[in-house]
Amino acid sequence: MYGLIRSLLFRLPPEQAHNIALGGLDALYRLGVLNAVSARVEPLPVRVMGLDFPNPVGLAAGLDKNADHLDALGALGFGFIEVGTVTPLAQPGNPKPRMFRLPEHQAIINRMGFNNEGLAHLVARVDQRRYDGVLGINVGKNKDTPNEESESDYRKGIAAVYDRADYITVNVSSPNTPGLRDLQFGDSLKSLLDAIKDEQARQEKEHGRYVPIAVKIAPDMDDQGIQFVGKALRDSGLDGVIATNTTISRDAVSNHRLATEAGGLSGAPVREPSLRVIQALYAELGESLPIIGVGGITDGESAAEKIRAGAKLVQIYTGFIYRGPQLIREAVDAIRKEQVR
Repeated sequence: MYGLIRSLLFRLPPEQAHNIALGGLDALYRLGVLNAVSARVEPLPVRVMGLDFPNPVGLAAGLDKNADHLDALGALGFGFIEVGTVTPLAQPGNPKPRMFRLPEHQAIINRMGFNNEGLAHLVARVDQRRYDGVLGINVGKNKDTPNEESESDYRKGIAAVYDRADYITVNVSSPNTPGLRDLQFGDSLKSLLDAIKDEQARQEKEHGRYVPIAVKIAPDMDDQGIQFVGKALRDSGLDGVIATNTTISRDAVSNHRLATEAGGLSGAPVREPSLRVIQALYAELGESLPIIGVGGITDGESAAEKIRAGAKLVQIYTGFIYRGPQLIREAVDAIRKEQVR
């Protein structure tokens, strides 16, 4: 059934199709017939970052930036949902068109630019949710905030969502906010991590509850960069790392007519770069810091290989657009088989 729905949606511009699909999921949820496009997922419990997940396959940030569709998405069988990226103030993002499909590669190029309705809107939507599963909230900085003042934006994000999130993700790796990825390196990263931990401690004291925080990184690092990030994260006392965001490389799609479009490339072409980062991170971190693997998961095997590489959880996004809800069950089943080998 999803194949038919996708063929119809793919006749529309990608961003329009995205919005229509999410609206359709909401309608099916309200009618109580969402099972028609979803697949039953058998539990595969796992405990990571002190949290209990019903299964290790989650939805990556970016699909539901404003937490407007939490209930419908939460009914599809995901082990957890991550919403955002949300910035302190609403911002429109980059000019349209800003999303492009590459079906031959099961890929998408996007330069959305953290388009979102801001913290106040997201918090209000989270407060209205019926979904009671594990919820991650991904926070970022506004485009107009200089990097040297970025700590303030991240502190605002953490403070606003702290008592509503099961875990928080700090996004320093989107390629679509100028200069953002510079925060992944050197003294900028160490200073930011110190500020994040300080804000986490402040919020824990205020709310009497510890909420783990993970950092999302890019796939476009050399081995030395990965080792630096891994050591910095471990030394900081952060709770997890999400590897990886989209790539700026076009090596895997160089001959495609859309290869020159600016933005982050996601989907199958990111499978190997993401896997390389996970393997290098695990070599640096071992079991000291959990890794959440994301990037290029389009079938069960590409989910299981991230677990073999050292990830404790995985997330899907572009693969979900191409494959639909059946990918959730397929990924969970493949990971289940991997664990009993």
